[in-house]
Amino acid sequence: MKRVDKKTCVITGAALGIGKACAERLADEGANIAVFDRLDDAGNALVKQLQDRGVNARYWHVDVSNEKNVQTAITEAAEHFGSIDVLVNNAGIAGVNKPTHEVTEAEWDMVQSVNVKGVFFCTKHAIPFMKKAGRGSIINLSSIYGLVGAPDVPPYHASKGAVRLMSKTDALIYAPDKIRVNSIHPGFIWTPMVEKHLHDSGATDIEAARAETGKLHPLGHMGEADDIAWGVVYLASEESKFVTGSELVIDGGYTAH
Repeated sequence: MKRVDKKTCVITGAALGIGKACAERLADEGANIAVFDRLDDAGNALVKQLQDRGVNARYWHVDVSNEKNVQTAITEAAEHFGSIDVLVNNAGIAGVNKPTHEVTEAEWDMVQSVNVKGVFFCTKHAIPFMKKAGRGSIINLSSIYGLVGAPDVPPYHASKGAVRLMSKTDALIYAPDKIRVNSIHPGFIWTPMVEKHLHDSGATDIEAARAETGKLHPLGHMGEADDIAWGVVYLASEESKFVTGSELVIDGGYTAH
């Protein structure tokens, strides 16, 4: 039996990286897929790929930092598919890699607008549809840096710490409605965002930087997008029906130190 058969899953930042892997694995397990992203070419290509496999999928151009845009897309997705059962708040940016005293207000706000307000807006507008259905699962992508610190990207770390506690708060608020809310905390996962982060950090040999960063994890390598996507499938499925307010850490042992 498919693990999320006929469930409608809204995935933000779904065109590339972890979001794309989530869309593909949830589709494998029988879900309807709403792809939210700003990258129209990549988003439409993913939807075509899924539709060619017989998946009920559709793309929406969504800027998660724009509440009206989010509200319209979620309402349209609910009307198109008939429900919203799962929300994967995956969209995020790393932002500038500067010490705190050099970060401008605009640079700080840009990261918070996507990583924090985006989670808030999507959750806010998905909740009424989940309440109507009498259940739901919200899966928020935080980070190892929502659990531990590191001497880089201060706006990003602040945003992911916020996502962790937003998840716990909403888990408590909406438990009576049978809406579960959990956070996932990936280690370094080889995605376009991580590749860009390494480049912006001064790496000239990306493969060497990838290997060195992989060594930060006790397992000795970076993760793959599917490592996170299978965690998302678990939290989207009824296998996790007694799991809410929890942190699913998928980090190759990074935070075990």
